[in-house]
Amino acid sequence: MMGTRSGDVDPHLPGFLAQCEGVDVKEVEGWLNKKSGLLGVSGHSQDMRELIEVIKQGDSRAALAVDMFCYRIKKQIGAYMVALSGADAVVFGGGIGENSPEVRARICAGMEWCGLILDEKLNNGVKESDCRISADDSGIHAYVIFVDEEGIIARDTLDCLYH
Repeated sequence: MMGTRSGDVDPHLPGFLAQCEGVDVKEVEGWLNKKSGLLGVSGHSQDMRELIEVIKQGDSRAALAVDMFCYRIKKQIGAYMVALSGADAVVFGGGIGENSPEVRARICAGMEWCGLILDEKLNNGVKESDCRISADDSGIHAYVIFVDEEGIIARDTLDCLYH
């Protein structure tokens, strides 16, 4: 699940929705890619900051969207831990991972079973530098790593042009 994308869906869903709604499968693909995710569930926005604000005003659809988003990330972390037979760390990056202590806390809540213990003070104190947000005695650490996506794209583009 992303800002406007649905995430995992049953492969039968696009055809089923097209038939039920009397539309072309391409239109359903548009719904799943541009009108789903945080935007579709909340009915408000794909912007996590906006959703957190309207949740404070009692918006239940925004709350559901954020709950679903955090649940799906937590589920994916668990799946990777199983596939990798454990992990040394969980890393948060990108817009939401870098800027939302509330979302990071929701994702890490209940992860004590695998040794991940979030330090609330460290999590809430993240500024603009890479840092650990897990407790000192956490078996698996959590970090916030700031990602320079534009710089990486520019560097990779140069590599493609000159190699």
